[in-house]
Amino acid sequence: MKTIAILGSSGGNLFNLGGKDPEKLIGEIIAQTGGADAAIGAVQFIAASESMDTAKDATPAALYGWDLDKRGIKKLFEGTLKETNEAAAALDAEIAESIQAGRIDGLIVMSADPEGANRQSVAAAAGRKLPVVGTGGTSMAQIAAKGANVISVSGTTGTTNRTRAVSFVQSLCKFWGLKYYPVLGGAPASGAAAPGSPWRKISLKGIMQASLPGFIAMAIVLALSQIPALKGLSEVFDLMLKALPVVLAVIAAKQVSDLDEVSIVAGVIAGALSVEGGIIGGIAGGIGAGLLVRYLFVQCVKWRFPMTTVNIVAGGIAGLISGLVMYYLLAPLALEIGEWIKEMINLAISFNPIVAGAIAGLLIWPAIIGGVYHAAILPIVLLEMEKTGNSFLGAVDMVGLVMVSAGITLANIVAPRDKGEAAVAAPGFLINMGFGTFVEAAYPFMFSNKTVFAGAIVSGGVGGALVGLFNVRGTAYVPSFMGPLLSNNVAGFAASMAVALVLAFIITVIANKAARVKARGQADIAA
Repeated sequence: MKTIAILGSSGGNLFNLGGKDPEKLIGEIIAQTGGADAAIGAVQFIAASESMDTAKDATPAALYGWDLDKRGIKKLFEGTLKETNEAAAALDAEIAESIQAGRIDGLIVMSADPEGANRQSVAAAAGRKLPVVGTGGTSMAQIAAKGANVISVSGTTGTTNRTRAVSFVQSLCKFWGLKYYPVLGGAPASGAAAPGSPWRKISLKGIMQASLPGFIAMAIVLALSQIPALKGLSEVFDLMLKALPVVLAVIAAKQVSDLDEVSIVAGVIAGALSVEGGIIGGIAGGIGAGLLVRYLFVQCVKWRFPMTTVNIVAGGIAGLISGLVMYYLLAPLALEIGEWIKEMINLAISFNPIVAGAIAGLLIWPAIIGGVYHAAILPIVLLEMEKTGNSFLGAVDMVGLVMVSAGITLANIVAPRDKGEAAVAAPGFLINMGFGTFVEAAYPFMFSNKTVFAGAIVSGGVGGALVGLFNVRGTAYVPSFMGPLLSNNVAGFAASMAVALVLAFIITVIANKAARVKARGQADIAA
């Protein structure tokens, strides 16, 4: 196992690119050593409260060192920058001694001071010809001038903590002849079969759930645009509609590649070129960008490109390639798939909206309990919202799930089987009504009483039938009082919501009363 020492400071330009947060900056380097047969053996890092380009002797600063037991950095000293530099000299001497004793095999240097705080360590590394990698134009030039074996120098512009850390560890491992797999998203990324393979990180469910706030924002704008004084917002709605594929592409790219700002840039580029493919096009473009970002990033690091160039190639070129493929080849197909799915839903609704709503309402509780909801129903809801800003299944969600859960929890506040259940039910009721989510609050009462469970399904079916009767299009995940305002039928949606809540409430109260009577009867028999 090779041992690495980290030397340096929060720097000038580096300060604004991660240097002001030593824990994250050095933590990323520590994480990357997990992808190689290497470990951190020493740290000497001076963190100032402002960029070193403007810092003075009196600027507050802190000295960080290595905690061998916790395998992380710890604050050793805090004072002015001048005092911190003086305190760093003692740690510098200790690290220099470790280098001379052969306990350190390489250096990672960031905005170091080879003439002051890092003088002894740099001299010792030069004497033993240890490989040195790092950032900081002036300091790295000075280190090289002192005879150190500088094998890789990178700028900080356009880089992130992760991309710099990968570059550092990759360069050192290549020098030592060690295998190294960049740790992206928590596991080494070594290829298709690796634990960290980007293919395994693709999750349509995750992409859809993360993008939901964008769809809700669009629904709010649509509702506001119906107010005569705010008609101008209809143009904003049209603009947001075009932006949705970009949102999905960014989320998809970041999910797959997990390279922070680099993947975000790639996702934006790919998403902008995938707009004509709708939300399916945005997802496909973002996934393609994420896969390419990861591949190009690793390859460019292996080819020892400067880190700024690596980010440009990985973020810019990956997004461009994926986006152009979508723009010229796949966008029409993606749009057609989305339209086909929406037409199938509309066909079922137009055939018999009441039956369609009832079936959706009856099945929605089994779907969410069985884990099908977020994987199948939510994507369809978002596809519907892409076109109209609200959704038939979104309305069934609010009525059949949220309002039914609210009815069940309200019943257990007003007439619980025992007093303790009221305290459990109250937070769930408030969240359902206040935020339009957390339907799981009804689970304890549904799973412990078959009548309540059946009542939930029946109430969902009745509510869904009313959604079909009134031809409602709406959404969940918003406060209950806002639900009708964001729908195409305020009165119809409000009536559907009220009926589902009251029906679930009544059935649960009856079930609770029967359970209490049964419990008292059993107690009398036992007595």
